[in-house]
Amino acid sequence: MNSNDGVAKKVLIVDDDPDVVIGARALLELDGYLVRQPANGHAALDKMMTETPDLVILDVMMPRMDGWVTLDRMRSDERLGDIPVLMLTILDEPHNFGEGLRLGCIWYFRKPIIDYDGFRLLVRSIIEGAASPPLPPPEE
Repeated sequence: MNSNDGVAKKVLIVDDDPDVVIGARALLELDGYLVRQPANGHAALDKMMTETPDLVILDVMMPRMDGWVTLDRMRSDERLGDIPVLMLTILDEPHNFGEGLRLGCIWYFRKPIIDYDGFRLLVRSIIEGAASPPLPPPEE
C-alpha cells in the first residue's frame, strides 16, 4: 500500500498511446496505486470532477485537447488547481520544459519510460510532497 492511512493513492494517466498507458499503469499498480486512464484531456477533466486524483500524469500531444490546454484548465479551476501534474512526453526541447513549468506542472519526465525505478520514485516523491519543480534548463 502506498499510503500511511491505508487508502490507495489515485493516479490519472492521460495519454493517447496505449503502450505508454499500459506500461505506466503496470509500474504504478506494483506500488499499490489506484490508476485511472481517461483517454484525453476532456475525459480527464470530467474524471477529476468526480474522483480527485493525488497525481495526474499528462501527455502533451493528444487529440481533441492537448496536455497544455488540459493543464491550463486545471490550474484555472479552483477545484483542480492544486492537483500535482507530471508531464510525461516525448517533447524535450527547453521551451516545452519551460512551458510545462510556466503552466504549473511539478515535473517533466521523458517518454518512453526507460528508467522504471526513477519513474516510480518520482511518482512516489510527488505524491508524498517531496518533489519540487526542477530548475528550467539554460536557454539555448
